[in-house]
Amino acid sequence: MREERHRGFRDAHEDSEVARGVPNTEQTRSPAYRLAFADEEFIYRDELRPVRLQLELLKTELLMAEAGIDSTVVLFGGARIPRPAAAAPDAAPGTMGALSHFYDEARRFARAVTEESVARGGRDWVICTGGGPGVMEAGNRGAAEAGGRSIGLSIVLPHEQAPNEYVTPELCFNFHYFGIRKMHFLMRAAAIAVFPGGFGTLDETFEALTLIQTGRMEQVPFLLFGEAFWRRVIDFDALVEAGTISADDLSLFRFVETADDALKAMRSWETAGIKRAAIPGR
Repeated sequence: MREERHRGFRDAHEDSEVARGVPNTEQTRSPAYRLAFADEEFIYRDELRPVRLQLELLKTELLMAEAGIDSTVVLFGGARIPRPAAAAPDAAPGTMGALSHFYDEARRFARAVTEESVARGGRDWVICTGGGPGVMEAGNRGAAEAGGRSIGLSIVLPHEQAPNEYVTPELCFNFHYFGIRKMHFLMRAAAIAVFPGGFGTLDETFEALTLIQTGRMEQVPFLLFGEAFWRRVIDFDALVEAGTISADDLSLFRFVETADDALKAMRSWETAGIKRAAIPGR
């Protein structure tokens, strides 16, 4: 949008074009002469970090609003979980191959959620993943199979992987700052479904639970797929016994095994009405 023109001022795009067409002189070649917003070297300075943080928050927020995304269902889970066809048939319990069936559960869950989203107009319960492989791919794939849109919130990593092919292109975002990416996961979350995963999944899970526990975010259906996995990885009862969390905190989430279980839990959750969650930290 070019609002400068409506206020009687020149358009920033036009001035950028004019600036590129000036005579090539020692003065115009100087970095000091570049328009500040068109100067990458300037934007990348350490002192401009607050501006870059704001841009990452604002770009995704504006494009989500313009796309009419009112609420999301967020899927967290391991990037390494393979499609069942790629897993060894005799995978030992507790190994990655034995977890491969969660790919199909994530796919079924996302497809069912998206079917309901499409029936309601496609603005609510839009599937949102981290945009990568594994569980994330399954979520975006299920949404595509249901004929709906889905969001991918990618992040630049040392060994970059392209977004999975099922993310809706105009809702495929890329981030530099983990913190801003996490905010966008939760700003519109009407429900959170977490599948087995590693450090990243654990980080996202406990950050979201902490925001809900402390009242910084509204309570939403919070579903942990695979009770055996979660009970083995985290001793929730030990946390209660130690007094580091209260017994009531265990009601912030529920264990589910299948997509059908998850859908039933979402519909029976007393806060499961479609709505926009509170923005963390606002």
